[in-house]
Amino acid sequence: MNQTDNTSQAHPTTLAVIGLGYIGLPTAAMFASTGVDVTGVDINPKAVAAVNAGTAHIEEGELDELVGRCVKAGMLRATTTPVQADAFIIAVPTPVGHDQERTPDVTHVRAAGEAIAPHLKKGDLVILESTSPVGTTGMLAELFANARPDLSFPQQKGEEADVCIAYCPERIIPGRMLQELVENDRIIGGMTARCSERAARLYGAFVRGTCHLSDDRTAEMVKLTENAFRDVNIAFANELSMICSDLSLDAWKVIELANRHPRVNILNPGPGVGGHCIAVDPWFIVASAPERSRLIRATREINDGKTQFVIDQVEQAMKRWPEAQVACLGLTYKPDVDDFRESPAFSIAESLTSKYGDRILSSDPYADALDDSMRQRAGLNLVAADEAFAKAGIVVLLVGHTAFRAFPRPEGKHLVDTVGYWR
Repeated sequence: MNQTDNTSQAHPTTLAVIGLGYIGLPTAAMFASTGVDVTGVDINPKAVAAVNAGTAHIEEGELDELVGRCVKAGMLRATTTPVQADAFIIAVPTPVGHDQERTPDVTHVRAAGEAIAPHLKKGDLVILESTSPVGTTGMLAELFANARPDLSFPQQKGEEADVCIAYCPERIIPGRMLQELVENDRIIGGMTARCSERAARLYGAFVRGTCHLSDDRTAEMVKLTENAFRDVNIAFANELSMICSDLSLDAWKVIELANRHPRVNILNPGPGVGGHCIAVDPWFIVASAPERSRLIRATREINDGKTQFVIDQVEQAMKRWPEAQVACLGLTYKPDVDDFRESPAFSIAESLTSKYGDRILSSDPYADALDDSMRQRAGLNLVAADEAFAKAGIVVLLVGHTAFRAFPRPEGKHLVDTVGYWR
């Protein structure tokens, strides 16, 4: 695989970032901080208004300060419709359906492509960052070709194309986004070598990690492979935890001692798998090769099944103590972030609330970040953590937020600790 020294290469003067979520906004702000004139585009007017006011609409370390600085300097602004630019980065959601096969949904990618197609000109660069099934970048290129017959694209003219197109998946994690944007290696999957090189020059504005040059389909598969690998390892821990529970063993002690082996490194179990990546991306591989991806499919089923296992544990406790209220502590998909996407903790609280109503008390230090649609759908009885502790006879620890360290291990209450928080 080719690599490029990305520290001395120029980058476009203007950039449009389509999607101002957990990936798009930090990326837009980071480019703006290097002197690139950046316009962020999002269909959510609240996100656009927040950016133009100099604030980040998501909780992420120093992002709020960075956005404010870039907006004040005139290098970052936001709008609900695309504008002309030298380069475009698409960072929109790519969910899976809730059908039995969990079919990938690239509707948002297609919509982003349709929105920017009228603004393309000769010499432009388009990069897709959204985690996508293999072939999505090619689909985007065909969309552009159909929408803009006056321009040529890599599948038509190769290195001589008017517009370069590449796929470059994000590799950052909430809580460390700004640091990892700079330090992590990037996979640059151009539809041609020239496309890869131009994309690498763009990221060279701030990326100190190595940009590994590849092709678009390989880069798409690399991103899916990374998250499927992590999913498999988490599934082993989650399945082990359920087996240990059946055998009345402490899963965390078993894992701790097994990890004393020099070649064993088992992860810690939890209530399932959440976030927009690991809980979703492996299904893209399953959809591409359903007969071959037996392990990857089983992994998804194990991790999704762990959520129901926790619900069953709580309901068993509720039968033993029929008058006790239940405190569900933590609703985000991981500790100390305000991200509720695909959160197993949220699903557990939502499922229990739909069945038992106000008997379920839910608490999360980031509850203010819940959007209105999630609040209305779930109907959670949201209370402060100290109130949940005081009222509940059954305490269910779902997410190990640092804020919960203020509370001692519950005494005189039944505890369902899904993450080993109070071991």
